[in-house]
Amino acid sequence: MKGFREKAGASKCFSKSTPDTPNRSLASVGSELGSSESKSSKGSLLSSLFNSAFSVFETYSESSASEKKAVHNKSNGWTAAVKRLVTAGSMRRIHERVLGPSRTGISSSTSDIWLLGVCHKIAQDEALGDAAGNNGLAEFNQDFSSRILISYRKGFDPIGDSKITSDVGWGCMLRSSQMLVAQALLFHRLGRPWRKPLQKPFDREYVEILHLFGDSETSPFSIHNLLQAGKAYGLAAGSWVGPYAMCRSWEALARCQRAETGLGCQSLPMAIYVVSGDEDGERGGAPVVCIDDASRHCSVFSKGQADWTPILLLVPLVLGLEKVNPRYIPTLRLTFTFPQSLGIVGGKPGASTYIVGVQEESAIYLDPHDVQPVINIGKDDLEADTSTYHSE
Repeated sequence: MKGFREKAGASKCFSKSTPDTPNRSLASVGSELGSSESKSSKGSLLSSLFNSAFSVFETYSESSASEKKAVHNKSNGWTAAVKRLVTAGSMRRIHERVLGPSRTGISSSTSDIWLLGVCHKIAQDEALGDAAGNNGLAEFNQDFSSRILISYRKGFDPIGDSKITSDVGWGCMLRSSQMLVAQALLFHRLGRPWRKPLQKPFDREYVEILHLFGDSETSPFSIHNLLQAGKAYGLAAGSWVGPYAMCRSWEALARCQRAETGLGCQSLPMAIYVVSGDEDGERGGAPVVCIDDASRHCSVFSKGQADWTPILLLVPLVLGLEKVNPRYIPTLRLTFTFPQSLGIVGGKPGASTYIVGVQEESAIYLDPHDVQPVINIGKDDLEADTSTYHSE
C-alpha cells in the first residue's frame, strides 16, 4: 500500500518493538477533555477526523516486485509460490512465530518524529550517525522507552475455570489495549513529560500503575479481569477479540471497578466514552463526539458529584477491508500531533499492535507478540525489576 509503511526503531533501541501489518484498529484520542469551555451543546470534535472506520496499514509493495519477477522465472516459480503462501494469513503468522517478523530501523530521514503528541526534531548530523550536534534522537529514544510495553506472558494462574496459563497466539488485542490504558494513566498521574528513571527506587505511582496490569485476579486490569468483564461482548480465554468488543469490555470493567470502590479509590480515575457511529458500533457510520453525551458519562462516573471529570475517548473504526484507504492516511498521521493523543490499537484480525508515533509515512509501534515469563509487581515494590515493561 502506498503511504504509511511500517517502522520500528533501530534494533539496539527498539529490541521489543517490531513491525506487523495491521489493518483493523481501535483509536483512542485523548484523555481529559478538561474545562467547561468545552461544553457546547453538540460537538463534532472527531467527525471530520474519523469519518469512517479505522484499519491500519498493510505493506507488501517492497516484496511484490521481486515476487512478480520470480513468478516469470520458471526456475524460481516454486519459490515464489511458497513465498506467497507464507506471506498470507495464518501461514504468515506461523512463519513469523518461527523466524520472527521483518524488522526495520529508524531511517536516515531528518523529518520530525511525532510520538503521542510530542514532536522530536532530528538533525542532519544525527541522521548520519553523529549525535553530537543535536539530542533530538536521544530524546525520542528516551521518550519511546518510557512507554509501557505489555506483551504475551506465560505461566500465570489459570484464567477462570479454564486451564489456560498463557495468552500466546490470542491475547495481542487485549495486551495492546492494556498498553493504551496504561499510557492514559501515566499521562494522568505523572504527566506527559515523565520519563522512566534510570535508578531505583522508582516513583510509587509508576509502580502502582504496573501493578494494575499484572497477570492475576488481584490486579484490577489484568487479562483475567478484562476477560471476565467482557463476557457479554464475546471475550473468552483463547479467542481473539475485535476492537469494538475491546472498547466495550474496558467500559464494563471500569463500571465494575467503580461499583466496588469509592470515588476516591478508582483504579481508572477517568470516565470512558466509546464513540461509535451507531448503536452497536460494528456497522460503520461516522462517529461524532456529542458533548452532552460526554458530560453525561462524566456525571455518571463522578456519581453526580462533579460536572466534568477526566475522560478517555475510545473510537472503534474500520477504514478498509484489505487495506486502509489512502485518503485517510494524512488524517491518521495528524492524530499523533494532538497533545491528548493516546495512539492507536491497530491491526488485522489475529494480529494487533499499539501504534504510538509517526515519521513521514512510517508508523512506530510497540509489539505485544514477544513472549515473556509472568511477573506480578507489588504496588509497594519500588525496587522491582520493570525491564520487561519497556522497550529499550
